[in-house]
Amino acid sequence: MTQTCRHCHAPLTRPFLDLGYAPPSNAYLAPEALHRAEVTYPLRLMVCDSCFLVQTEDFAAPEALFDADYAYFSSTSRGWLDHGARYAAMVRDRFALDADSFVIEVASNDGYLLRNFVQAGVPCLGIEPTASTAAAAEAQGIPVLREFFGQALGARLAGEGRQADLIAGNNVFAHVPDINDFARGLAGALKPEGVITLEFPHLMRLVEFCQFDTVYHEHYSYLSLVSVQRILAAAGLRVFDVEQLPTHGGSLRVYACHETASHPEHLGVAALLAEERRRGMENHAYYDSFQPRADALKDALLRFLLDAKRDGRTVAAYGAAAKGNTLLNYAGVKPDLVPFVCDAAEAKQGKFLPGSHIPIHAPDMLDRVRPDFVLILPWNIVDEVRAQLDHLARRGTRLVIAVPELTIL
Repeated sequence: MTQTCRHCHAPLTRPFLDLGYAPPSNAYLAPEALHRAEVTYPLRLMVCDSCFLVQTEDFAAPEALFDADYAYFSSTSRGWLDHGARYAAMVRDRFALDADSFVIEVASNDGYLLRNFVQAGVPCLGIEPTASTAAAAEAQGIPVLREFFGQALGARLAGEGRQADLIAGNNVFAHVPDINDFARGLAGALKPEGVITLEFPHLMRLVEFCQFDTVYHEHYSYLSLVSVQRILAAAGLRVFDVEQLPTHGGSLRVYACHETASHPEHLGVAALLAEERRRGMENHAYYDSFQPRADALKDALLRFLLDAKRDGRTVAAYGAAAKGNTLLNYAGVKPDLVPFVCDAAEAKQGKFLPGSHIPIHAPDMLDRVRPDFVLILPWNIVDEVRAQLDHLARRGTRLVIAVPELTIL
């Protein structure tokens, strides 16, 4: 268990959020597993009094969270595929990437991003430790190293002459237990004038919109620009640009390079650092009021579900997302309140949500049952889901989200 800060190693004493005990959020259960004991771990966040990095207390090894049966496939979401395509086109143009360049994506998942570089003739390499998603990427002609990334692998790639012009890391920086080792790996695998882009949910938006359901064991760190700048600087890397993105309820895309590289710093970096500090992200009071806000959202969801059950109205869920598992498990929701969840990912269908043991069906189950309400668990893609479920809404089914507040759409 980590009792010191994963970046600066100061003692961790200040709580930020306690969600009780929960299984890993992507540990979906096969039917036969329902008859076996389920492993749960404390799900608690602390904030470092020294560097203000928000982080989990660690009880589970990464191999237990990102195993061979890992069920998250990025390509399931049309919106995420489009996001990857737009990013690939943008960086190819901005950094003049061509057939003589080399792109590495860390946590390349099922190839949703790198397939754009393959199609454009830009040599690339995916690094992905989960066998299920790596196999999907390899089936598209994407070379993949099935390993966890860190300093040792970065040095090995450099020794093999495979340093990158671009290293992309979308939604991985928060997922690594040794964030300093990961940052040193980025520095080792990068060419002298190369560029790193990292996308991650922005802690400032998590706090602003009480997105407590984005907390799960696989997310070891919860990142601000202030903390990311410190972590990268300790590895000899410099942040030279930043974009604020709408993905995942509000994310950052940070551009970094070697400290000595020629990339000029853009004005947005200083502006966002100033905004974070203005909001108090380096003050204890900023973090102390979060727990009661999360409790209030959890209570509102339970009241809604209990009232619906009392009134004889049916509630199904859509999207077997990790954030939904955090929400349902913290609220103690079981199949008596939400009898099933639908998801388009075939890898999840026929399984059960971890903790709540709610069965997962294909989306056509909603057409057969026609529930009174559908609780959209991945609220970050609510517009995409609303379009998919519009035919139900026209028949009278009401759509509901629980974050940032209980809302019947």
